[in-house]
Amino acid sequence: MAQTPIGTLGDSEFDRDTAVVRREPGVYDAELSAGWTIMNAVNGGYLLAVIGRALADALPHPDPFTVSAHYFTPSTPGPAVVRTEAVRSGRTLSSGQASLLQRDAEGNEVERIRVLASYGDLDALSEDVRTTAKPPAIPPQEHCFGTSDGPAPEIPGSNAITERLDLRLDPATVGWAVGAPSGKGEMRAWFGLADGRDADPLSLLLAVDALPPTSFELGLKGWTPTVELTCHVRSRPAPGPLRVSVVTRNLAGGFLEEDAEVWDSADRLVAQSRQLARAPRQ
Repeated sequence: MAQTPIGTLGDSEFDRDTAVVRREPGVYDAELSAGWTIMNAVNGGYLLAVIGRALADALPHPDPFTVSAHYFTPSTPGPAVVRTEAVRSGRTLSSGQASLLQRDAEGNEVERIRVLASYGDLDALSEDVRTTAKPPAIPPQEHCFGTSDGPAPEIPGSNAITERLDLRLDPATVGWAVGAPSGKGEMRAWFGLADGRDADPLSLLLAVDALPPTSFELGLKGWTPTVELTCHVRSRPAPGPLRVSVVTRNLAGGFLEEDAEVWDSADRLVAQSRQLARAPRQ
């Protein structure tokens, strides 16, 4: 169930939990929160937002336009460091790379994620839009299913992230939760943060990776770890809930892709992503 709306842009649990502190130029300290874990691993979209915040400080442009991440090892709650490097700065775009690292049990520094990103100013973009894309057909929120509706699905490990999201899943994509998956690799939902904070470009990095994996609707259970994720942020989202659609068209060789679209309350396509993930081992 959603919490009483108390979060605002810049002052919310999401902002506090993705905060970074500049230790020296290009080096940022972070504390990965256990509140954003799923199946005992820190969510990949949340991690992108942490890295994205560091790059926004390190680069001369404020907004992520494209972020490509390779996930090497699972991240755990606790201290982390983000090391950034500016690669190129132009008039409209700047590019940089970043790595998120943590210490293992022996005290050795381990690289968890490596990112290459381009940043710009979303407010400076042209208003010319020519598209054949259409928002996903999702029933009204009151006809969709939240985490408090019906029996809790069997998902092993920590699912703390669900308490920080206001997800309203399309009934056509929740068969997995009652043991009757559709067999289609589709997941659709209304998306928001549980404390009512409106979306911004950094939270879009979370939104593309926040829904249950499409593998659940394919009848597969278990962790679906991300190998690579690329997100394109197309516009600054309007206030209000987002609609997220995720589709898998091909599972082969133990891997699947997930294509996501995020639409805002003004019916604009504000983010797109594709990720390659390892299918759950059965």
